[in-house]
Amino acid sequence: MLDEPVQQRLDALRRAHFPAERNHLDAHVTLFHHLPGAELDAVAAEIGAAARRPAPPVDVTGPRSLGRGVAVTLASPELARIRADLARTWEPWLTAQDRTKRDLHVTVQNKVSPQEARALLAELAAGFVPENTRAVALALWRYRGGPWEPVARFAFAGEEGGPGGGSPTASGPPGATRGTHTGSRS
Repeated sequence: MLDEPVQQRLDALRRAHFPAERNHLDAHVTLFHHLPGAELDAVAAEIGAAARRPAPPVDVTGPRSLGRGVAVTLASPELARIRADLARTWEPWLTAQDRTKRDLHVTVQNKVSPQEARALLAELAAGFVPENTRAVALALWRYRGGPWEPVARFAFAGEEGGPGGGSPTASGPPGATRGTHTGSRS
């Protein structure tokens, strides 16, 4: 999750351009696509530990093509380091997709025609102004075969939502998951 003003702008972009029938989440950065639901407690403990550090700065650098969609690219060495540390810890559990993921971005449009994606990319690029923000929390989500269900939110140290950061705010019932989405929403 990014600080509120940036989060709100990216949420608005996603609502405006992501196909409504597929848009079940606010704007977010996916750090991992699939983690084992049977390991929920261990996953949550590692995310909580990762969030005990100060909120990492994030640069919102510009739009980029996804082919059939558009993303807003982010740069954050600290957030990338958190992701890399978690990936090392969870290496036996990672899918091929999660083993190779390296970039940080927010998908604001997906599953549209290449022409529609190119038009939005041109529109966003023409008026884009880079900005600096920070990630305020990490979130853990559970996939329920269509909709996503929030499990917990882990505020970074010094951010609202937990004394000293790293404290989870429960958002849903525990249990098996088909896929757990861990991300810093943005």
